Amino acid sequence: MKAVRCAIYTRKSSEDGLEQDFNSLHAQREACAAYVLSQASEGWALLADEYDDGGLSGGTLERPALQRLLADVEAGKVDIIVIYKLDRLTRSLLDFARLVEALDKAGTSFVSVTQSFNTTTSMGRLTLNMLLSFAQFEREVTAERIRDKIAASKAKGMWMGGVPPLGYKPHGRTLLVVEDHAELVRTIFERYLACGNVRLLAKSLEADGLIAPRRKAGTGRIHGGAALARGQLYAILRNPIYIGRIQHRGLQHKGQHAAIIDLELWNKVQAHLSGNVRGTRGAPSPSVSILAGRIVDAQGAPLIATHANKGGRRYRYYVSKALHHGERHAADDTMRIPAAEIEQVVAQECSALLKDPLHLVELASLNLAPAQFEMLLKRSKDCAAALEAGQHTMLADIIYQVRVEPDGLSIEISLAAFAAILGLPPCDASPPRIRLDCQVRLTRTGRALRLIDDKGAAATADGVDLTLVRLIVKARGWWERISRTGIDPSTLAVLEGVTRSYITRVLRLAFLSPAVVEAVLDGRLRAGIDSSALLYIRAIDPSWEDQERRCMLRN
Repeated sequence: MKAVRCAIYTRKSSEDGLEQDFNSLHAQREACAAYVLSQASEGWALLADEYDDGGLSGGTLERPALQRLLADVEAGKVDIIVIYKLDRLTRSLLDFARLVEALDKAGTSFVSVTQSFNTTTSMGRLTLNMLLSFAQFEREVTAERIRDKIAASKAKGMWMGGVPPLGYKPHGRTLLVVEDHAELVRTIFERYLACGNVRLLAKSLEADGLIAPRRKAGTGRIHGGAALARGQLYAILRNPIYIGRIQHRGLQHKGQHAAIIDLELWNKVQAHLSGNVRGTRGAPSPSVSILAGRIVDAQGAPLIATHANKGGRRYRYYVSKALHHGERHAADDTMRIPAAEIEQVVAQECSALLKDPLHLVELASLNLAPAQFEMLLKRSKDCAAALEAGQHTMLADIIYQVRVEPDGLSIEISLAAFAAILGLPPCDASPPRIRLDCQVRLTRTGRALRLIDDKGAAATADGVDLTLVRLIVKARGWWERISRTGIDPSTLAVLEGVTRSYITRVLRLAFLSPAVVEAVLDGRLRAGIDSSALLYIRAIDPSWEDQERRCMLRN
């Protein structure tokens, strides 16, 4: 008689009682083992391996012991799974269907010792499905009851668990104030009003050595011990628990715990936070970082898409992960590349390729019929025009990866996506990707990196800096007025409605060399030389020769 290998599976939803010498898992195992023994005449034999999941819900299949059991079933080590009750295996009808399919594939069945089921017959499957439907219904009703209980408890101001906020520790169904930590919370609120924004607040706290205190959670995990990040500070400043309120699903209820922050200070902070919000949260960004997830540095580390708002305008960047998370590294180890600039460079390279269809066919190893090549000419011309017009959304489809090297960009294009946009048929002989090497290099301007060509010009075709042209015109007009009337800069500033400092900074532009002015009008300035750079103190050298060497491109 062939031996029938039996594996016992047991499960308990909660951890209560598992520490006892004889618990629910042991009871289930004994009942199942007795059943296997009763079938010894049929060749049933119990395997030595134990599959026990304690403190795990039946609403998911992601249980260590169950996954180990299923791996043994797939390996052909188990003939029958023995369980005490069907809901020990699963409480989900969908999961049950998956289990039955996996067991059928492996030629394995299961037995419930308290319920008579035979999974090899259609009637047995129907009965099982009905029972599991009720088990799933019971689980969902229980979950609803728990959610309703949490909502009712929070409406009474009770603390319903989780990681307690800084300044409190749990005490039954309420919170007790930890005075040392509460003092830090008060400092955060008061200093925020003094600093004006969360970025400066974070720097101020770090400069004074004020860090998040180390706290031990109920799970044993240690929190804190490091500088408070901006996200943490936002969460603290927005948390109504500090004024004695409990929040649940958008509603606030009077809590049973003591407040740390008085209402007047809270209202001032909330008003200031709301005043610092620019735009509408949740609205789609007008400028999407289309290279997000596709741009990496020379070592292959991804650059993270981020942005900053200033003067109502959004500035997008691709930055190194270390720089994004505020880690301190040498300046040469991190990157902060203007997103619009590198996206335009990539678009220019793709546009140049589209303008040369013969080169594209050669790179892609395409074998096209005359009608297909004619269509390629038209489609490539239209796509190139769209890229030059600033319609860069197609880059998100065709770019596989952009690698930023010290001496240039390496652009890899997905040939299948490229062919789909151009209406070309797939070709088995074609490589999966084509590579473009863009000979631009990185130059550092402060914390940002700029892309320039070999002559030092900006790699992007931005044209003439109209802002700088207008400032030069204004500077020459002001200097002519001062020379003709003898008016002093302070009086001129009052008449023009600007500060004296602004007058003096702009006036320096009147002394740019004629060659530099011509370079401004022709768009031949070096990368990084713009209106902002030339308004800095000592930005304009008295020597015209030095000005031209610094500002103009090499011939």
